[in-house]
Amino acid sequence: MIGHTPAPGPVLVVDDQKDFAAGLARLLASQFPDWRVAVRHSGAEALAALDREDHALLITDLRMPGISGQNLLTAALARDPLLTVVMLTGYGTVETAVAALKEGAYDFLTKPIDQEALFRVAGKAMERHQLMAENLRLREKAVDVECGPMLIGDSPAMRRLRKSIAAVAASDYTVLIRGESGTGKELVARSIQSLGARANGPFVTVNCPAIPDTLLESELFGHVKGAFTGADKARTGLFMAANRGTILLDEIGDIPPSVQTKLLRVLQEGEVRPVGANDSAMVDVRILASTNQDLEARIAAQGFREDLYYRLNVLSIHVPPLRERTEDIPRIASHFLRTVCRELGVVQKILSDEALSFLASRSWPGNVRELVNLVRRMAVFCPAERIEAAHVRQAESGGRLARAAERVSPYKEAKRLVLDEFTRDYVARLLEHTGGNISEAARLSGVERFSLQKILRRLGIVGEAFRRG
Repeated sequence: MIGHTPAPGPVLVVDDQKDFAAGLARLLASQFPDWRVAVRHSGAEALAALDREDHALLITDLRMPGISGQNLLTAALARDPLLTVVMLTGYGTVETAVAALKEGAYDFLTKPIDQEALFRVAGKAMERHQLMAENLRLREKAVDVECGPMLIGDSPAMRRLRKSIAAVAASDYTVLIRGESGTGKELVARSIQSLGARANGPFVTVNCPAIPDTLLESELFGHVKGAFTGADKARTGLFMAANRGTILLDEIGDIPPSVQTKLLRVLQEGEVRPVGANDSAMVDVRILASTNQDLEARIAAQGFREDLYYRLNVLSIHVPPLRERTEDIPRIASHFLRTVCRELGVVQKILSDEALSFLASRSWPGNVRELVNLVRRMAVFCPAERIEAAHVRQAESGGRLARAAERVSPYKEAKRLVLDEFTRDYVARLLEHTGGNISEAARLSGVERFSLQKILRRLGIVGEAFRRG
Protein backbone atom coordinates (compact mmCIF):
# COMPACT_ATOMS: atom_id res chain seq x y z
CA MET A 1 0.00 0.00 0.00
CA ILE A 2 1.15 3.51 -0.83
CA GLY A 3 1.29 5.96 2.08
CA HIS A 4 -1.14 8.85 2.35
CA THR A 5 -0.06 11.98 0.53
CA PRO A 6 -1.80 15.20 1.59
CA ALA A 7 -3.11 17.30 -1.27
CA PRO A 8 -2.60 21.06 -1.42
CA GLY A 9 -5.61 21.33 -3.73
CA PRO A 10 -8.50 19.20 -4.95
CA VAL A 11 -8.24 16.38 -7.47
CA LEU A 12 -10.51 16.42 -10.52
CA VAL A 13 -11.54 13.21 -12.31
CA VAL A 14 -13.08 13.74 -15.78
CA ASP A 15 -14.75 11.00 -17.80
CA ASP A 16 -18.01 10.94 -19.77
CA GLN A 17 -18.72 7.42 -18.40
CA LYS A 18 -20.36 8.40 -15.11
CA ASP A 19 -20.07 5.02 -13.34
CA PHE A 20 -16.40 4.69 -14.29
CA ALA A 21 -15.60 8.23 -13.08
CA ALA A 22 -17.42 7.67 -9.78
CA GLY A 23 -15.60 4.35 -9.22
CA LEU A 24 -12.22 5.94 -9.92
CA ALA A 25 -12.98 8.74 -7.46
CA ARG A 26 -13.96 6.22 -4.77
CA LEU A 27 -10.69 4.31 -5.26
CA LEU A 28 -8.63 7.49 -4.90
CA ALA A 29 -10.59 8.63 -1.85
CA SER A 30 -10.14 5.24 -0.15
CA GLN A 31 -6.37 5.21 -0.77
CA PHE A 32 -5.77 8.92 -0.12
CA PRO A 33 -8.38 10.00 2.49
CA ASP A 34 -6.80 13.45 2.86
CA TRP A 35 -7.49 14.22 -0.78
CA ARG A 36 -10.63 16.02 -1.89
CA VAL A 37 -11.76 14.31 -5.10
CA ALA A 38 -14.37 15.81 -7.45
CA VAL A 39 -15.92 14.31 -10.59
CA ARG A 40 -16.95 15.98 -13.85
CA HIS A 41 -18.33 14.34 -16.99
CA SER A 42 -17.24 16.68 -19.80
CA GLY A 43 -14.39 18.95 -20.76
CA ALA A 44 -16.64 22.01 -20.45
CA GLU A 45 -17.62 21.09 -16.88
CA ALA A 46 -13.98 20.49 -16.02
CA LEU A 47 -12.86 23.89 -17.36
CA ALA A 48 -15.62 25.59 -15.37
CA ALA A 49 -14.37 23.85 -12.21
CA LEU A 50 -10.77 24.87 -12.97
CA ASP A 51 -11.90 28.49 -13.43
CA ARG A 52 -13.56 28.47 -10.00
CA GLU A 53 -10.69 26.93 -8.03
CA ASP A 54 -7.04 25.92 -8.37
CA HIS A 55 -6.56 22.15 -8.53
CA ALA A 56 -3.52 20.00 -7.84
CA LEU A 57 -4.24 17.02 -10.08
CA LEU A 58 -6.41 16.44 -13.15
CA ILE A 59 -7.12 12.86 -14.27
CA THR A 60 -9.00 12.92 -17.57
CA ASP A 61 -10.16 10.51 -20.23
CA LEU A 62 -8.62 11.12 -23.62
CA ARG A 63 -11.66 10.36 -25.79
CA MET A 64 -14.72 12.36 -24.82
CA PRO A 65 -17.48 14.05 -26.85
CA GLY A 66 -17.24 17.81 -27.17
CA ILE A 67 -13.94 18.94 -25.70
CA SER A 68 -11.52 16.02 -25.99
CA GLY A 69 -9.01 15.13 -23.31
CA GLN A 70 -6.23 16.47 -25.54
CA ASN A 71 -7.93 19.86 -25.86
CA LEU A 72 -8.78 19.85 -22.16
CA LEU A 73 -5.09 19.28 -21.40
CA THR A 74 -4.07 22.31 -23.49
CA ALA A 75 -6.76 24.59 -22.04
CA ALA A 76 -6.15 23.44 -18.46
CA LEU A 77 -2.39 24.02 -18.58
CA ALA A 78 -2.96 27.44 -20.16
CA ARG A 79 -5.09 28.31 -17.13
CA ASP A 80 -2.69 26.86 -14.56
CA PRO A 81 0.85 25.79 -15.57
CA LEU A 82 1.25 24.23 -12.13
CA LEU A 83 -1.53 21.69 -12.70
CA THR A 84 -0.42 18.05 -13.00
CA VAL A 85 -2.39 16.07 -15.63
CA VAL A 86 -2.74 12.29 -15.98
CA MET A 87 -4.44 10.95 -19.13
CA LEU A 88 -6.70 7.88 -19.28
CA THR A 89 -6.77 5.94 -22.54
CA GLY A 90 -7.72 2.65 -24.14
CA TYR A 91 -5.03 0.42 -25.60
CA GLY A 92 -5.91 1.58 -29.11
CA THR A 93 -4.98 5.21 -28.40
CA VAL A 94 -1.70 4.80 -26.54
CA GLU A 95 0.15 6.66 -29.30
CA THR A 96 -2.15 9.62 -28.77
CA ALA A 97 -1.51 9.49 -25.03
CA VAL A 98 2.24 9.52 -25.67
CA ALA A 99 1.73 12.60 -27.84
CA ALA A 100 -0.12 14.17 -24.90
CA LEU A 101 2.99 13.69 -22.77
CA LYS A 102 4.86 15.92 -25.21
CA GLU A 103 2.12 18.53 -24.76
CA GLY A 104 2.62 18.65 -21.00
CA ALA A 105 0.78 15.65 -19.49
CA TYR A 106 2.64 14.04 -16.58
CA ASP A 107 1.70 10.40 -17.27
CA PHE A 108 -1.05 8.19 -18.66
CA LEU A 109 -2.97 5.09 -17.55
CA THR A 110 -4.60 2.53 -19.81
CA LYS A 111 -8.13 1.18 -19.37
CA PRO A 112 -9.18 -1.00 -17.69
CA ILE A 113 -7.37 0.67 -14.81
CA ASP A 114 -4.97 -1.37 -12.71
CA GLN A 115 -5.58 -0.34 -9.11
CA GLU A 116 -1.94 -0.43 -7.99
CA ALA A 117 -0.84 1.47 -11.10
CA LEU A 118 -3.49 4.11 -10.37
CA PHE A 119 -2.28 4.57 -6.80
CA ARG A 120 1.38 4.67 -7.85
CA VAL A 121 0.90 7.21 -10.66
CA ALA A 122 -1.51 9.40 -8.66
CA GLY A 123 0.83 9.45 -5.65
CA LYS A 124 3.85 10.35 -7.78
CA ALA A 125 1.82 13.00 -9.62
CA MET A 126 0.83 14.62 -6.34
CA GLU A 127 4.42 14.55 -5.10
CA ARG A 128 5.43 16.31 -8.32
CA HIS A 129 2.75 18.92 -7.79
CA GLN A 130 3.89 19.57 -4.22
CA LEU A 131 7.50 20.03 -5.33
CA MET A 132 6.41 22.40 -8.08
CA ALA A 133 4.17 24.29 -5.64
CA GLU A 134 7.04 24.76 -3.18
CA ASN A 135 9.35 25.91 -5.97
CA LEU A 136 6.66 28.30 -7.16
CA ARG A 137 6.14 29.63 -3.62
CA LEU A 138 9.82 30.55 -3.45
CA ARG A 139 9.64 32.16 -6.88
CA GLU A 140 6.53 34.14 -5.89
CA LYS A 141 8.50 35.52 -2.95
CA ALA A 142 11.15 36.57 -5.46
CA VAL A 143 8.44 38.28 -7.54
CA ASP A 144 7.31 40.25 -4.49
CA VAL A 145 10.88 41.27 -3.67
CA GLU A 146 11.80 42.12 -7.26
CA CYS A 147 8.73 44.06 -8.34
CA GLY A 148 6.26 44.04 -5.45
CA PRO A 149 5.80 47.84 -5.36
CA MET A 150 4.73 47.79 -9.01
CA LEU A 151 2.63 44.62 -9.11
CA ILE A 152 0.46 46.04 -6.36
CA GLY A 153 -2.60 44.25 -5.04
CA ASP A 154 -3.74 41.09 -3.33
CA SER A 155 -6.86 40.43 -5.38
CA PRO A 156 -7.36 36.91 -6.78
CA ALA A 157 -6.50 38.25 -10.25
CA MET A 158 -3.17 39.67 -9.05
CA ARG A 159 -2.30 36.52 -7.12
CA ARG A 160 -2.88 34.52 -10.30
CA LEU A 161 -0.71 36.97 -12.25
CA ARG A 162 2.21 36.70 -9.82
CA LYS A 163 1.84 32.92 -9.86
CA SER A 164 1.97 32.91 -13.68
CA ILE A 165 5.03 35.18 -13.75
CA ALA A 166 6.87 32.92 -11.33
CA ALA A 167 5.93 29.83 -13.36
CA VAL A 168 6.98 31.10 -16.81
CA ALA A 169 10.17 32.73 -15.50
CA ALA A 170 11.51 29.26 -14.69
CA SER A 171 11.57 28.28 -18.37
CA ASP A 172 13.09 29.72 -21.53
CA TYR A 173 9.98 29.35 -23.70
CA THR A 174 8.41 32.14 -25.71
CA VAL A 175 5.67 33.97 -23.81
CA LEU A 176 2.69 35.88 -25.23
CA ILE A 177 1.56 38.57 -22.76
CA ARG A 178 -2.03 39.63 -23.41
CA GLY A 179 -3.96 42.49 -21.88
CA GLU A 180 -5.61 45.82 -22.52
CA SER A 181 -3.66 49.02 -23.01
CA GLY A 182 -2.36 50.44 -19.75
CA THR A 183 -2.44 47.21 -17.72
CA GLY A 184 1.35 46.91 -17.34
CA LYS A 185 2.36 44.30 -19.92
CA GLU A 186 5.91 45.65 -20.21
CA LEU A 187 6.29 45.47 -16.43
CA VAL A 188 5.24 41.83 -16.53
CA ALA A 189 7.84 41.17 -19.25
CA ARG A 190 10.59 42.83 -17.21
CA SER A 191 9.57 40.77 -14.18
CA ILE A 192 9.83 37.54 -16.19
CA GLN A 193 13.29 38.51 -17.41
CA SER A 194 14.58 39.60 -14.00
CA LEU A 195 13.50 36.34 -12.34
CA GLY A 196 14.78 33.99 -15.05
CA ALA A 197 18.14 32.53 -16.01
CA ARG A 198 18.76 35.52 -18.33
CA ALA A 199 18.44 38.12 -15.57
CA ASN A 200 22.02 39.34 -16.12
CA GLY A 201 21.62 39.52 -19.90
CA PRO A 202 20.34 42.46 -21.94
CA PHE A 203 16.65 43.34 -22.05
CA VAL A 204 15.60 45.00 -25.31
CA THR A 205 12.13 46.46 -25.86
CA VAL A 206 10.81 47.05 -29.37
CA ASN A 207 7.73 49.27 -29.68
CA CYS A 208 6.54 47.76 -32.97
CA PRO A 209 3.84 50.34 -33.88
CA ALA A 210 6.27 53.22 -33.31
CA ILE A 211 8.65 52.04 -36.07
CA PRO A 212 7.57 52.56 -39.70
CA ASP A 213 6.97 49.31 -41.60
CA THR A 214 9.76 50.15 -44.03
CA LEU A 215 12.30 50.39 -41.19
CA LEU A 216 11.07 47.68 -38.81
CA GLU A 217 12.86 44.81 -40.56
CA SER A 218 16.17 46.68 -40.48
CA GLU A 219 15.66 47.66 -36.84
CA LEU A 220 14.99 44.07 -35.80
CA PHE A 221 17.47 42.16 -37.94
CA GLY A 222 20.03 44.79 -38.96
CA HIS A 223 21.33 45.51 -42.46
CA VAL A 224 24.55 45.47 -44.45
CA LYS A 225 26.16 48.49 -46.02
CA GLY A 226 24.40 49.47 -49.25
CA ALA A 227 21.34 47.29 -48.57
CA PHE A 228 19.06 50.25 -49.41
CA THR A 229 19.24 53.97 -50.05
CA GLY A 230 20.78 55.64 -47.01
CA ALA A 231 22.41 52.47 -45.66
CA ASP A 232 25.90 53.97 -45.74
CA LYS A 233 27.16 51.59 -43.07
CA ALA A 234 26.22 48.21 -41.61
CA ARG A 235 23.88 48.14 -38.63
CA THR A 236 23.43 45.49 -35.93
CA GLY A 237 19.77 44.70 -35.34
CA LEU A 238 17.93 44.61 -32.03
CA PHE A 239 17.84 40.80 -31.99
CA MET A 240 21.64 40.66 -31.99
CA ALA A 241 21.69 43.44 -29.36
CA ALA A 242 19.56 41.15 -27.18
CA ASN A 243 21.83 38.11 -27.70
CA ARG A 244 22.01 35.96 -24.53
CA GLY A 245 19.22 38.06 -23.10
CA THR A 246 15.56 38.85 -23.72
CA ILE A 247 13.69 40.82 -26.36
CA LEU A 248 10.15 42.15 -25.88
CA LEU A 249 8.17 42.68 -29.08
CA ASP A 250 5.59 45.15 -27.78
CA GLU A 251 2.23 45.16 -29.61
CA ILE A 252 3.24 42.29 -31.87
CA GLY A 253 -0.12 42.37 -33.66
CA ASP A 254 0.93 45.49 -35.59
CA ILE A 255 3.93 44.07 -37.45
CA PRO A 256 3.58 43.79 -41.27
CA PRO A 257 3.36 40.40 -43.05
CA SER A 258 6.88 40.63 -44.50
CA VAL A 259 8.39 40.97 -41.03
CA GLN A 260 6.13 38.22 -39.67
CA THR A 261 7.74 35.80 -42.13
CA LYS A 262 11.28 36.67 -41.03
CA LEU A 263 10.30 36.59 -37.37
CA LEU A 264 8.96 33.08 -37.83
CA ARG A 265 12.41 32.03 -39.07
CA VAL A 266 14.02 33.41 -35.91
CA LEU A 267 11.61 31.39 -33.77
CA GLN A 268 12.05 28.21 -35.80
CA GLU A 269 15.76 28.27 -36.53
CA GLY A 270 17.23 30.67 -33.96
CA GLU A 271 18.94 32.73 -36.66
CA VAL A 272 18.61 36.20 -38.18
CA ARG A 273 19.52 37.47 -41.61
CA PRO A 274 20.29 41.21 -41.90
CA VAL A 275 18.63 43.07 -44.77
CA GLY A 276 20.80 42.67 -47.89
CA ALA A 277 22.93 39.87 -46.41
CA ASN A 278 23.45 36.48 -48.01
CA ASP A 279 24.18 34.63 -44.78
CA SER A 280 22.34 34.24 -41.50
CA ALA A 281 23.76 34.48 -37.99
CA MET A 282 22.72 32.42 -34.98
CA VAL A 283 21.19 34.31 -32.07
CA ASP A 284 20.46 33.12 -28.53
CA VAL A 285 17.54 35.19 -27.27
CA ARG A 286 14.34 34.61 -25.34
CA ILE A 287 11.36 36.18 -27.07
CA LEU A 288 8.51 37.80 -25.15
CA ALA A 289 5.64 39.35 -27.10
CA SER A 290 2.77 41.51 -25.94
CA THR A 291 -0.51 42.56 -27.52
CA ASN A 292 -3.79 44.26 -26.72
CA GLN A 293 -5.36 42.89 -29.90
CA ASP A 294 -7.50 39.85 -30.59
CA LEU A 295 -4.89 37.88 -32.54
CA GLU A 296 -7.36 35.10 -33.32
CA ALA A 297 -9.56 37.67 -35.09
CA ARG A 298 -6.50 39.03 -36.90
CA ILE A 299 -5.71 35.50 -38.10
CA ALA A 300 -9.28 35.05 -39.36
CA ALA A 301 -8.95 38.35 -41.24
CA GLN A 302 -5.62 37.14 -42.68
CA GLY A 303 -3.74 39.95 -40.98
CA PHE A 304 -1.58 37.70 -38.81
CA ARG A 305 0.14 34.41 -39.61
CA GLU A 306 -1.37 31.44 -37.81
CA ASP A 307 1.96 29.57 -37.65
CA LEU A 308 3.63 32.62 -36.10
CA TYR A 309 0.81 32.87 -33.54
CA TYR A 310 1.38 29.29 -32.37
CA ARG A 311 5.14 29.85 -32.19
CA LEU A 312 4.61 32.93 -30.01
CA ASN A 313 1.85 31.44 -27.86
CA VAL A 314 3.90 28.65 -26.26
CA LEU A 315 3.15 30.13 -22.84
CA SER A 316 0.52 32.81 -22.29
CA ILE A 317 -0.10 35.34 -19.52
CA HIS A 318 -3.24 37.42 -19.16
CA VAL A 319 -2.73 40.78 -17.42
CA PRO A 320 -6.07 41.66 -15.80
CA PRO A 321 -7.73 45.04 -16.44
CA LEU A 322 -8.28 47.27 -13.44
CA ARG A 323 -12.05 46.70 -13.47
CA GLU A 324 -11.39 43.01 -12.66
CA ARG A 325 -9.47 43.90 -9.50
CA THR A 326 -11.19 46.98 -8.10
CA GLU A 327 -10.28 45.94 -4.56
CA ASP A 328 -6.65 46.78 -5.44
CA ILE A 329 -7.41 50.37 -6.50
CA PRO A 330 -7.06 52.02 -3.04
CA ARG A 331 -3.60 50.46 -2.54
CA ILE A 332 -2.49 51.38 -6.06
CA ALA A 333 -3.71 54.98 -5.77
CA SER A 334 -2.16 55.49 -2.32
CA HIS A 335 1.16 54.03 -3.43
CA PHE A 336 1.44 56.22 -6.51
CA LEU A 337 0.29 59.30 -4.60
CA ARG A 338 3.22 58.85 -2.22
CA THR A 339 5.55 58.33 -5.19
CA VAL A 340 4.30 61.40 -7.07
CA CYS A 341 4.55 63.62 -4.00
CA ARG A 342 8.17 62.54 -3.54
CA GLU A 343 8.86 63.26 -7.23
CA LEU A 344 7.33 66.73 -6.95
CA GLY A 345 9.07 67.49 -3.66
CA VAL A 346 5.78 68.45 -1.99
CA VAL A 347 4.32 67.47 1.37
CA GLN A 348 2.87 63.97 1.41
CA LYS A 349 -0.87 63.95 0.68
CA ILE A 350 -3.41 61.32 1.66
CA LEU A 351 -6.66 60.18 0.10
CA SER A 352 -9.80 60.26 2.23
CA ASP A 353 -11.99 57.16 2.53
CA GLU A 354 -14.61 58.87 0.35
CA ALA A 355 -12.00 59.64 -2.31
CA LEU A 356 -10.77 56.05 -2.30
CA SER A 357 -14.35 54.75 -2.59
CA PHE A 358 -14.96 57.05 -5.53
CA LEU A 359 -11.81 55.85 -7.29
CA ALA A 360 -12.80 52.21 -6.73
CA SER A 361 -16.24 52.84 -8.26
CA ARG A 362 -14.91 53.92 -11.68
CA SER A 363 -14.47 51.61 -14.67
CA TRP A 364 -10.96 52.81 -15.71
CA PRO A 365 -10.93 52.10 -19.46
CA GLY A 366 -7.28 53.26 -19.50
CA ASN A 367 -6.44 50.90 -16.62
CA VAL A 368 -3.47 51.56 -14.31
CA ARG A 369 -1.98 54.14 -16.67
CA GLU A 370 -5.18 56.22 -16.48
CA LEU A 371 -5.30 55.91 -12.68
CA VAL A 372 -1.67 57.02 -12.31
CA ASN A 373 -2.27 60.05 -14.55
CA LEU A 374 -5.26 61.05 -12.43
CA VAL A 375 -3.17 60.68 -9.26
CA ARG A 376 -0.57 63.01 -10.79
CA ARG A 377 -3.26 65.63 -11.51
CA MET A 378 -4.61 65.34 -7.97
CA ALA A 379 -1.13 65.80 -6.48
CA VAL A 380 -0.51 68.90 -8.61
CA PHE A 381 -3.87 70.68 -8.36
CA CYS A 382 -5.14 69.75 -4.89
CA PRO A 383 -3.88 72.40 -2.44
CA ALA A 384 -4.83 70.44 0.69
CA GLU A 385 -2.87 67.62 2.29
CA ARG A 386 -6.05 65.55 2.44
CA ILE A 387 -7.59 64.77 -0.96
CA GLU A 388 -11.36 64.49 -0.82
CA ALA A 389 -13.81 63.04 -3.34
CA ALA A 390 -14.54 66.52 -4.69
CA HIS A 391 -10.86 67.04 -5.49
CA VAL A 392 -10.81 63.70 -7.34
CA ARG A 393 -13.83 64.74 -9.39
CA GLN A 394 -12.23 68.07 -10.14
CA ALA A 395 -9.03 66.43 -11.35
CA GLU A 396 -11.06 63.89 -13.30
CA SER A 397 -13.13 66.54 -15.08
CA GLY A 398 -9.93 68.24 -16.14
CA GLY A 399 -8.89 64.99 -17.75
CA ARG A 400 -12.19 64.73 -19.58
CA LEU A 401 -11.82 68.29 -20.78
CA ALA A 402 -8.29 67.61 -21.98
CA ARG A 403 -9.46 64.51 -23.85
CA ALA A 404 -12.33 66.46 -25.42
CA ALA A 405 -9.88 69.16 -26.50
CA GLU A 406 -7.88 66.59 -28.44
CA ARG A 407 -10.73 66.30 -30.93
CA VAL A 408 -12.95 68.85 -32.65
CA SER A 409 -16.19 68.81 -30.63
CA PRO A 410 -19.55 70.36 -31.53
CA TYR A 411 -19.79 73.92 -30.20
CA LYS A 412 -22.52 73.14 -27.66
CA GLU A 413 -20.63 70.15 -26.25
CA ALA A 414 -17.37 72.11 -25.97
CA LYS A 415 -19.18 75.01 -24.31
CA ARG A 416 -20.90 72.69 -21.83
CA LEU A 417 -17.59 71.08 -20.89
CA VAL A 418 -15.93 74.44 -20.29
CA LEU A 419 -18.87 75.71 -18.22
CA ASP A 420 -18.99 72.49 -16.20
CA GLU A 421 -15.28 72.76 -15.54
CA PHE A 422 -15.60 76.37 -14.40
CA THR A 423 -18.62 75.54 -12.21
CA ARG A 424 -16.92 72.52 -10.68
CA ASP A 425 -13.78 74.52 -9.87
CA TYR A 426 -15.79 77.47 -8.48
CA VAL A 427 -18.05 75.31 -6.29
CA ALA A 428 -15.11 73.25 -4.99
CA ARG A 429 -13.26 76.41 -3.93
CA LEU A 430 -16.47 77.83 -2.46
CA LEU A 431 -17.20 74.74 -0.35
CA GLU A 432 -13.58 74.52 0.71
CA HIS A 433 -13.83 78.11 1.97
CA THR A 434 -17.06 77.43 3.89
CA GLY A 435 -15.98 74.02 5.19
CA GLY A 436 -18.85 72.32 3.35
CA ASN A 437 -21.56 74.65 4.74
CA ILE A 438 -24.12 74.77 1.91
CA SER A 439 -26.13 77.67 3.38
CA GLU A 440 -23.03 79.84 3.81
CA ALA A 441 -21.85 78.89 0.32
CA ALA A 442 -25.21 79.91 -1.14
CA ARG A 443 -25.06 83.26 0.70
CA LEU A 444 -21.53 84.03 -0.46
CA SER A 445 -22.22 83.05 -4.07
CA GLY A 446 -25.55 84.81 -4.33
CA VAL A 447 -27.17 81.57 -5.53
CA GLU A 448 -30.36 80.21 -3.95
CA ARG A 449 -29.63 77.30 -1.63
CA PHE A 450 -31.98 75.02 -3.60
CA SER A 451 -30.28 75.96 -6.89
CA LEU A 452 -26.83 75.35 -5.40
CA GLN A 453 -27.92 71.89 -4.21
CA LYS A 454 -29.13 71.07 -7.74
CA ILE A 455 -25.73 72.11 -9.11
CA LEU A 456 -23.96 69.92 -6.56
CA ARG A 457 -26.13 66.90 -7.44
CA ARG A 458 -25.58 67.41 -11.18
CA LEU A 459 -21.81 67.59 -10.78
CA GLY A 460 -21.65 64.77 -8.23
CA ILE A 461 -20.10 66.97 -5.53
CA VAL A 462 -20.79 66.09 -1.89
CA GLY A 463 -20.69 69.00 0.56
CA GLU A 464 -19.80 66.73 3.45
CA ALA A 465 -16.47 65.95 1.78
CA PHE A 466 -15.35 69.53 2.53
CA ARG A 467 -16.31 69.59 6.20
CA ARG A 468 -13.42 70.17 8.55
CA GLY A 469 -13.01 67.40 11.11
